[in-house]
Amino acid sequence: MRWALHLKRLAYAAPLLLGLGFLGVQQWTGNVHTVIEHQLYRSGTLGASAFDALLQKDGIRTVINLRGPHVGTPWYDDERRIAEARGVHLVDLSWSAGRELSDDMVAAFYDAVGKAEGPILIHCMSGSDRTGLAVALYMAKFAHAGEYAAEEQLSVRYGHFAIPFLSRAYAMNETFERLEPSLGFYGS
Repeated sequence: MRWALHLKRLAYAAPLLLGLGFLGVQQWTGNVHTVIEHQLYRSGTLGASAFDALLQKDGIRTVINLRGPHVGTPWYDDERRIAEARGVHLVDLSWSAGRELSDDMVAAFYDAVGKAEGPILIHCMSGSDRTGLAVALYMAKFAHAGEYAAEEQLSVRYGHFAIPFLSRAYAMNETFERLEPSLGFYGS
């Protein structure tokens, strides 16, 4: 009887443990994804060698860093040094996953993308929340993808958990919802 109870608990816990394991591996490996081949990539902050390898492998010409400039921190100094050595343009935008973006912040992102030489890599710390919103905006405004394709960038698949009133990252969803009419998405 006791053995059956343990098996039942394991059956309930297994999907959760597998899901957490998947997300853990994804974060550990940098949460790197091709969004549109030869055009747009997304990731978390990468170590120097992984960042350099990604720039080379995919021919990245512009990196949009959503963490803002962090001069004096190893990850940022390495990123800037490698980008400069490779002739890659680095754009620093200071977004917070816990606050809705202002219209000026969105306009600065649109301006950066509009001026960017591709392929583009967009990243934040984990590649989940801020990156999800940025890629969703890119998909809607520049790739002219549908609402579903854009919103899917803000999903658990990439480690984005947004629960109203419980998750700070829900601010990214709120920003996208506010901007939907300007992107041509009505009534959702």
